[in-house]
Amino acid sequence: MSEAVTLTVEDGLARLTLNRPEAYNTLNKALADALMAAAVRCAEGGDVRAVLLTAEGRNFCGGGDLKSFHAQGDGVGAHIREVTYSLHAACAMFARMDAPLVIAAQGAVAGAGLSIALLGDLVYAAESAFFTMAYTAAGLSPDGGSTFLLPRVVGLRRAQEMALTNRRLTAAEAVDWGIATATVPDGHLQLHAAEIARKLADGPSRAFGRAKRLLIDSFDTGFEAQMDREGRYIAAAAGEPDGREGVDAFVNKRRPVFTGRA
Repeated sequence: MSEAVTLTVEDGLARLTLNRPEAYNTLNKALADALMAAAVRCAEGGDVRAVLLTAEGRNFCGGGDLKSFHAQGDGVGAHIREVTYSLHAACAMFARMDAPLVIAAQGAVAGAGLSIALLGDLVYAAESAFFTMAYTAAGLSPDGGSTFLLPRVVGLRRAQEMALTNRRLTAAEAVDWGIATATVPDGHLQLHAAEIARKLADGPSRAFGRAKRLLIDSFDTGFEAQMDREGRYIAAAAGEPDGREGVDAFVNKRRPVFTGRA
């Protein structure tokens, strides 16, 4: 894995860290490529049952690396297309993988950083964190799937305000708007998110994956079609080891032991 991103996997929990603290963890091509490689590893590695995404330093992610973009001169358009290709491939992998994605965000959560945060199934924000789109402040338009996810999370009017005025949301406002799950005192952020991720890594991985896909697809699926998919998914889950284990544990009043196996 590139130095721009670190990734370790232990007992089903992948710990993925953005590692450009000196540049506010902004996305250049190296970070975007490394993030795509890490996403593939998390999505396709059968040993990954939950992912904890964090960032080194004082900021989660300040968006795109505008200095690296500026250095491209007339080739900036083609360069950004390459960066977004890797970023978007990573985003698609994170959205569709079985493993729940837990995000711990501190400091600036801006631009592509906000896009990444929106992908989280559970997003914990340090009390001092702030969230902003930031793109149009640099004369750019959004990427990272934010124009798909943000209106679905906060509503169209609020998404328009964030995109056009670059309003900064405090961590508490981000929770109120639905972007973050909860705020956590700054000094406890990493530990709290890690504890949640650890619990998820011990859970029914394939059921988590089905729930994630049902939720993200629900905005583009009719009611009856969605219920048909729900019926097929729950029937498949019931016949798998974790489904059988969960039902048996409930009936026999014991704690289930899930394996994540098909």
